Amino acid sequence: MDCKNCNTALTPECDFCYSCGAKVIRKRLTIRNLFEHVSETFFNYDNKLLRTFINLFTKPEDVIGSYINGVRKKYVNPVSYFALAITFAGLQLYILNKFFPGVMNMGALEREETKEFNKNLYDFLQEYQTLVMMFYIPLYALISKIVFLNHKQFNYTEHLVIFLYAQAQVTIFGFFFILLLLLVKVPFVAISLVYTFLMFLYMAFVLKRMHNLTFLEITLKVLIFVLIFFVLFVIPIVAYGIYTGIKQASMGGG
Repeated sequence: MDCKNCNTALTPECDFCYSCGAKVIRKRLTIRNLFEHVSETFFNYDNKLLRTFINLFTKPEDVIGSYINGVRKKYVNPVSYFALAITFAGLQLYILNKFFPGVMNMGALEREETKEFNKNLYDFLQEYQTLVMMFYIPLYALISKIVFLNHKQFNYTEHLVIFLYAQAQVTIFGFFFILLLLLVKVPFVAISLVYTFLMFLYMAFVLKRMHNLTFLEITLKVLIFVLIFFVLFVIPIVAYGIYTGIKQASMGGG
């Protein structure tokens, strides 16, 4: 008998391949064992996915540090976990557009001169959501590398791994958090503010545990991180939005 995944020769009594670790499947695929496999994969407490999700909240340094240090079987790898998060983000966007139309419209909170820009930005984010999520990771890693320049234990690639896990975690959590609060009629603006605060809080928590910092040290690092992020990314986008809005208003007035 050979392993169906790597073709390694196995003895008849083997339940797992001792080369690649894959489970030996002897039964033909049926509806029953298909659902058994799904249940085992997603709802068993001891499975890697649930363990990864829980431990990224309780001890992120173990999940991320394990992967960085070469332990690859204990948790879901960062690329697969991030891919799962992208799936959740796409599903969330579909549900919002399908069942909560117009919920992301800021209405009276929008300035008149930036309404057109905001609409174009929103359409762009919907169309290129995956690319935007992927863009954030190297940006976060670059800023983190700058902020933690005096901490030499992680290189740039390892910073990428940290933020792949962290961004994926807040995205998956956000899927359930946002939809649950929408179901109980909490305004989307309030949800967004709370979610953004929780996201920054979680990112700070992950960085604190990864770098073993004190509360005062991580507070200072996060403030520097946010300042750099705003200077490099947020302020240019807002300035461009205001500029285009004023330009369009002046052209319309002329």
